[in-house]
Parts: sequence; structure tokens; C-alpha cells
Amino acid sequence: MNLRELTKHDVAAAVKGGSVFASGGGGWVDHGLEIGNAALAVGRPKLVSVDELPDDAIILTCTAIGAPAGTGWQMLGKDYIKAVELVIERYEGRIAGVMTPQNGMSSTINGWLPAAALGLYVVDATGDIRAHPTGKMGSLGIASRTDFETIQAVAGGKPENGTYLELVVAGSPAQTSNILRTAADMAGGFIAAARHPLPAKHIREHAAIGGISRALALGEAILGAEPGGPERVLETIVRHTGGKLLVRGRVSRKDVRYAGAFDIGTIEVAAPRRKPVVLHVMNEYMAVDDGAGKRLSTFPDVIATFSLETGAPVSVGHLREGQDVAVFVIDRSLIPLSAGVTDPTVYPEVEQALGIPLLRYALDDGKVKAHGR
Repeated sequence: MNLRELTKHDVAAAVKGGSVFASGGGGWVDHGLEIGNAALAVGRPKLVSVDELPDDAIILTCTAIGAPAGTGWQMLGKDYIKAVELVIERYEGRIAGVMTPQNGMSSTINGWLPAAALGLYVVDATGDIRAHPTGKMGSLGIASRTDFETIQAVAGGKPENGTYLELVVAGSPAQTSNILRTAADMAGGFIAAARHPLPAKHIREHAAIGGISRALALGEAILGAEPGGPERVLETIVRHTGGKLLVRGRVSRKDVRYAGAFDIGTIEVAAPRRKPVVLHVMNEYMAVDDGAGKRLSTFPDVIATFSLETGAPVSVGHLREGQDVAVFVIDRSLIPLSAGVTDPTVYPEVEQALGIPLLRYALDDGKVKAHGR
């Protein structure tokens, strides 16, 4: 079997590349480095292509659920491991590997620690190349299935505050996902999770294949460019991804609120000689409009903000009014799209929360390609 043993350098690259695909969310840099290095301290996580696994090998998705601006949460390394163990205890069969539902500042590394601790593979596939707000968007095409019973588990919170909880739920993907979102809110805003034991054949046909490798390769390019300063970093990201800088400007208004384990609102970026562009936020950047209300970019495009001072991605939670930033997008035609983001049923709740249309921009313009590679 062709395996890649993940190293400390890979942890740094995964966080760098994942931070671009984070699209304003996807966790935190410090948390990603902490969990990644913890994985190396307890074992030797190994990255494997899903093509290397038999069709019936069961793969589990490891993630964290909540809103980055939530306060009072606590997710320790043991919580990620515990969530996987809870599913293993309930599932009648052997789990062979773990994957992440999305790339991000820490979410690219979601499964590395449980994999190292429990002797599982890290599978080179993602439920979405970029980060997204709802579990349904990373659920590999099963989000709307009422005939499919899944298992999901969470662990996390602060025992000293009485907010720590462990929970295992079985049922339809939609119902169980809603329950876990409530659990995240009760635990302080974020919680470690494991979900959806699925065979490798399903992953191969419905995931964004090679999602981890893409983050690692982008991270390698960023690490190589950083000695040249912020402009070199931005140029490298644009060249490596095929993306483009929509606008350079200053954050003129930030109106983002925490509600039910989501960060929801808008951010305006003002540039010389034009009206401010508006970024619509639900944990991550979901759309960008120009000053006249014309749509410039929509999920599942990658949408990110970079500090012009450092060249590093800036998350929604760390963006501040008066900050000079660049707004960057990668068109969805340039990335593999999973069945989770080409499923029209995952859009209505996000559209309702944001009060803007997404689906008609996201899926009907002829740029969506087949799932996977």
C-alpha cells in the first residue's frame, strides 16, 4: 500500500494551505498546530488514497461543529479521540480510516489525532474542498436521505463549568445533524464530532478526492514564498490555485453576530473609487456582492480574506474594522466538488439564515463538474 507518513512539516503545510480553503472559517491556526503536533506525539498518522482501500473499507468523518466566535467552548485532543471511540462502540464493524468534511485552519487536520491514537488511516478525501457552515454540506450526498440511518457522536465542553457532554445519536442524517448543532451550542459553541461511517466505494464516488493533498501542496508553496514577504505570498497563492484577487481595500463595517452555534452577518470592504463589496457570512464567507448588489462569487467558490500587512488569511472572527485586506476567490470550476455541495437540499436553510439566494448561483451556471477528482 502506498502510504505517506505525515510529519511536523506536513502539519505546518496543512495549516497554511487549509487556512486559504478555510474561507473565513474552518477553525483556528493555533488549534490546528496543537492537534497536528499532538497526533505526532502519540503515533505516526499515515495518509492514504481512497483508491488504496477496498470498496467495503469503512471510513468515518472527523470534524468539529460550531461557530468560531462562540465563547466558553473547549475541545481537547482527547475529545476528538473520544468522539471516534463512541461511534466505534456503536457501529457493528471495523473502521479502517478517517477523513475530514472540509479543509480549514484546523479542520484539515481533524482526523490526524484519532487516526494516530487508534491505528486508523487518514484518507486523502474531503467532504468539501473548502469550509462550509452546516454538517449537511459535508455529508457526501446523504444529507437529504430519509432511508439511510447514520451514527453521529460528539464530545467536548468544560467539565468545571458543567458543559462537558458526550452524545451518540442514530437516525437520518438531517435529524442527527440538527441535534449535534444543538449539542455544540450547549457545550459552549464548539464540539468535537465523528459521523457517517461509509464504505470507501461511497467516498470514492461522492467526496472531493485528494482534498488533503491539495491543502498540503498549497501550504508547501506558501511556506516557500513567505521569506519573500506578503506580496510574494499573495502572488504564489493566485498562481498556484488559479484564483484571483477581487478587491484590495479596508474593512469599513463588520456586522456579524453569534446565533445558535453559527456566526451570521455581513462584512463590507471599501476600496478607492468604488462602492464597498459585501461579504455574506455564515461561519464562512458564502457570497460576495458588489456595491450595486451584483453577485461576484458564491459558495462553493473558495472565498477568502488576506491581510495586506502579512499576506496571511484572516478569519471572520479575527477580521476587524479598519484592517487592510484583499478579497480572494477560486472559482468552483477549478476545484473538485463533492456530492454534499451539489445537493440542492443543503442550501435552503443557509439562504434563510442569510436572507440571500445561493442555490441559483451555485449550481445552475454550467460550471459545476462531476463529483470527486
